[in-house]
Amino acid sequence: MTETFRKAYRGALDMLKTAGLERGLHDAAAFICNDPSVTCDDAALRTYLSDAHPDDVLSKELHLRLATWDNAAETEPWTMGTKANSEERRAEVMRRLKVDDQTAALFRERFPIAGVEEPITIADQWEPWYTDTVRQERNFYWDHYSRFLNEKRGWAPEAVAALDVATDRVVERLSDPTREDAYQAKGLVVGYVQSGKTANFTGVLAKAIDAGYRLVIVLTGTTDLLRAQTQRRLDMELVGRENLLRGIDLTDSEAAESVDYLDSPDWIEERFVQHGARPSDAGFPDIHRLTTHRFDYKSLRQGIAALDFEKRERNRSFFHPENLFFSDARLLVVKKNATVLGKLAKDLNKITARLGEIPTLIVDDESDQASINTSNPKKWKEDQVERTAINRLISQLLVMLPRAQYVGYTATPFANVFIDPSDAEDIFPKDFLISLSRTPGYMGASDFHDLDSDLEPSQRTVANSKEKAHVRILDEGGDEGDGELIEAMDAYVLAGAVKVYRERQGLPPYMHHTMLIHEAMKKNVHRDQAEKVQDLWKTQGYFSTASHERLRALYEKDVLPVSQAIGSDLPIPATFDDLVPHLGEAVSRIGRMGNPVIVVNSDKDIEQEELDFDRNKVWRILIGGNKLARGFTVEGLTVSYYRRLTKQADTLMQMGRWFGYRKGFKDLVRLYITRELYEAFEAIVLDEEHFRSELRRYAELVEGRPQVTPKQIPPLVAQHLPWLKPTTANKMYNAVLTERCSPGVGIEPTGHPDKPELIHANTMSFLPILQAAQEKVEFRTTTGTKFPAFVGTVDHPALLDVLESLKWVNPEHFEPDLAWLRKLRPDQIEDWMVILPQHIRAKEAHGRLVGNGPFSLHMRKRRRGPYFGAISTPRHRTPAKRIAGVEGSIGDPAADALARDRRGAILLYPLIEEDLKNPESVEEIEPGNVVMAFHLVAPKGSQGTNRRLLTFTTKDSSKGDAVIIDLLQK
Repeated sequence: MTETFRKAYRGALDMLKTAGLERGLHDAAAFICNDPSVTCDDAALRTYLSDAHPDDVLSKELHLRLATWDNAAETEPWTMGTKANSEERRAEVMRRLKVDDQTAALFRERFPIAGVEEPITIADQWEPWYTDTVRQERNFYWDHYSRFLNEKRGWAPEAVAALDVATDRVVERLSDPTREDAYQAKGLVVGYVQSGKTANFTGVLAKAIDAGYRLVIVLTGTTDLLRAQTQRRLDMELVGRENLLRGIDLTDSEAAESVDYLDSPDWIEERFVQHGARPSDAGFPDIHRLTTHRFDYKSLRQGIAALDFEKRERNRSFFHPENLFFSDARLLVVKKNATVLGKLAKDLNKITARLGEIPTLIVDDESDQASINTSNPKKWKEDQVERTAINRLISQLLVMLPRAQYVGYTATPFANVFIDPSDAEDIFPKDFLISLSRTPGYMGASDFHDLDSDLEPSQRTVANSKEKAHVRILDEGGDEGDGELIEAMDAYVLAGAVKVYRERQGLPPYMHHTMLIHEAMKKNVHRDQAEKVQDLWKTQGYFSTASHERLRALYEKDVLPVSQAIGSDLPIPATFDDLVPHLGEAVSRIGRMGNPVIVVNSDKDIEQEELDFDRNKVWRILIGGNKLARGFTVEGLTVSYYRRLTKQADTLMQMGRWFGYRKGFKDLVRLYITRELYEAFEAIVLDEEHFRSELRRYAELVEGRPQVTPKQIPPLVAQHLPWLKPTTANKMYNAVLTERCSPGVGIEPTGHPDKPELIHANTMSFLPILQAAQEKVEFRTTTGTKFPAFVGTVDHPALLDVLESLKWVNPEHFEPDLAWLRKLRPDQIEDWMVILPQHIRAKEAHGRLVGNGPFSLHMRKRRRGPYFGAISTPRHRTPAKRIAGVEGSIGDPAADALARDRRGAILLYPLIEEDLKNPESVEEIEPGNVVMAFHLVAPKGSQGTNRRLLTFTTKDSSKGDAVIIDLLQK
């Protein structure tokens, strides 16, 4: 009876998803059930849900459906204009499902509103075609994929709903595959390193095939390791068991040899997606693979037959619905290799006459690697673009396939947005750029840095500091005595023992537990490192009690305090003695067959086992370089020992294999890294957050039109560390931002001069500002802390005079902001509140400045050059935002009293770059020894009526040396 009830409601959810919500949940279930002995009503459903296990299939499916309806676009008619993920939307869903108040309350308790964050979309205008009707009528592969994630992968319904939205945003901006005139859309999807980009493009492929795309080419990274990993993911989660078997009788041993995965545990345990029948038998397209897990694309003996597409109606075009929706799809997963891509282009040429009719989707994973044209334009012949090999072949495919849509995926988009937008055959994302949101459970670069901490360094602990919890700084000069490497290995062993303990406490098994050592890209170095680690493994006493004293000290000093502070509800042994019974099992798993190391490179001289996360449980220490530096997912990565430096931000970020999902062991993650590298990663985080925040600012439509298009993205790229460029010089496109409007948004220039005479001049320029700040007040912050400050007002022209006179490392550093400030009218801004934050402790550095004060002096450091890092601190920004009208009152009387309409706020920080030996004795400070840094917050209402935020110039090679001036304020 229970199974009949479950099937009835699962069928009802399918019906409502396809036909709409009008019928009501219980009526649909009763119709599906057709069994008068089974009651389908509110009381019965509440009883079922109350008794159901959390992993019950109906509960999970109901949760997924509710999350999807909660998150549906407001433009869908049934939503009645209710906002996504709101109480009003959920109420509308309940009304349409026709459930009573008690059932609605139970749904609210068991399946809360997720609050899924929309991706950031920068797009040119396009013709909408991917409607709700199309999504409902053609959702075979997406439906199976989303269920697979929910039921087999254990994805939360909220995460599946978020993926549904994110993939819609991509697919809707492709060209309609049934469109008469060919259009080639090009776009870029920006994720985070190791954050699930493959899941996103798998969902895009599923929806695109459902919608009618019939040739799908996935370009992977440049290694066989990454190509095979991508092929397997797609085979397992999209292609599915029936398409892989294609009617093969598995009892026929000779025929069964052609199936890739028969010996895979995932295949044996039925963890590949199953469609229930061969898709074509149910009226849906089969997927024919032209590449396999073992083999990249090879020239096809049957070339034309394998790539040819059947027509049901020969007198109609292939893209006509009568042909398109009755044909099968072809899938190729190809690494970016000139030989391989050349074979594909050659085979496609054999059916040239029909290529113009085939809706094609090209997905370029790691699209900033190899795909970009890096040839030097100065060496081109007149009117002739010279291309690098991979770029030339991708361009050739795009020319050969006029209905091909190109979608690049990357976590490091800087190279992509610097492509020349005038090059019609290149891969510039002219139509859309979509920035994906961070998903729950992801551990990224910002999770290792204290970027917005209100706390002084001396107040930070493992409980409130990400750095103290996860980062261990290595000596810059190298690990001469191997002590740091031994500690990292000890941390890895202890983490393994904790995982064994957690398994025995009932947590799911940890299939993989890995440590990564990444110090160099050269193979001979990897060989030496492997020998060193093997020797240390044998001599450090892991197989006996000889290591216990050392392990005990590290456990009590490091592992236990961190896990107790941030480990949430994860079990942790209270003492080292409680952990000891689990050490032996961990050491045994790591040192299987006496060797704890796997070298991952192309060195054929090293006899090493293959790294295969799909077939083996991997509890090993991995040593490698470029093969592990981009795209490839290192499963179960817990401890990283990292010393390799590079001077490009995108390359460095891609080496951060410690980013990803760490369910069940986030508290055990440790990063051993040099201070120089750690600060470089911090600068990358700032670059990345700046890029994404700028995209979010400009994503809002103005009068129904986009503020910026992808062609105008380059000026949004920032660089917080002078020696760490966004990408290599041969990938950078020249673009200059001329004006940036920042109403209510903090402006904090960091390129202050480093020459004493210029510093002196800037300090003297601030004299009127210092003279104005004579009143002392005490501000409160959101955390309840207080700090004193000197305050005073200056009118807008007076502040503008000061800002106009300042010198910078780069004359253009502050110019875009200053250009906007010059244009502000009296009805937009009247005056500025000057705030000089003072130290809480009286004994910290202070001094008189040009006869004023004494004022607190703040210690800040430049980042390997003239640029400082962050100037202001979050607790100081709180009253500044209140005074400028950006935020409401938090109960701070001082800030409330100073707030006015048309008033901005400037936080002023007199900076010193070296600690004073006796800060209490300082009186007058030499103007050339103190940098006057600041953080401006203009009034929120100072934007004006047109809401435009950017004005800039960009160089376009089609215009020679001319610049295109895009005056967005017209």
